[in-house]
Order: sequence, then C-alpha cells, then structure tokens
Amino acid sequence: MQALTVEQYARLQQLARRYQHRCAASIKRHPARNPRLGVDLLCFQPLPEPHAGDELLGALITPVSLALCVVSATPVAVRDDMPRRWLALPGGEYPLAPLALGEDDGLWHCPLLDDVSDLASLHEANRLAQHMVERVLSEA
Repeated sequence: MQALTVEQYARLQQLARRYQHRCAASIKRHPARNPRLGVDLLCFQPLPEPHAGDELLGALITPVSLALCVVSATPVAVRDDMPRRWLALPGGEYPLAPLALGEDDGLWHCPLLDDVSDLASLHEANRLAQHMVERVLSEA
C-alpha cells in the first residue's frame, strides 16, 4: 500500500468531519447505531491501474455502516444529483453514489455492510475496513 501525503490525510479528515456534520442527525436516530464507532475514512490508497489518477480508494466507517469510498485527492465538485458511477476492480464492480459534503466537494460511496452493530471497537472496525479494501483490490 502506498503511503499518502500529509495533505491527503488532512483532506480525508476534513471530509470525515463534513460527513459527520451532514449525517449526524440520521446516524443518531438510526436504530442499529453502534455507539462505539465514529465516522472515519480509513485505509486509503491511490486507485490502481487503469483508474490511476487523482482519486483515492478506501473505506468509510460510520456507526451505522461500512462503505467502499472514492475521493478525489484534491477538492472537486460532487453533487447528490449526479448519476451513479461504476468502478471495476479485481474484486468486482461497484456502483458508487455521489455524496456532496459542501464547498464544492464530496465523495463517492458504495455501502457494503449496512449493520456494524456487532463491532466491539474502532480497532475492530479498522481491521474490517482494511480487509474490505484488500478484498476489492484482489482477484475474486
């Protein structure tokens, strides 16, 4: 896995805060919310060939779900009304939905696990996110 720059890590932290701010009310009301988890963008790395460019692939963990996530390495406009895009990776094809997070920026996500209530800790969530990223980047 290629190490990210300090700027890329800062950007991911900023996007995680924006996601938390935008979705806080719905997360709090969700019946299967896991209070041991927070919102985090984890295990990011540059998209592999032939997708290589200015985008990073990783995991979005929330108290409600785990999703495959793609973000631009630099701010780029993403609107909620944009059509889904498909991402073909060695582990399969994934429909990514846009999620605008403000200031002409956002992310693309594909929920893969819609119940994380049984995860006992953030450490366990991190391991699951790492496994998910490794799995989508590996041949099926």
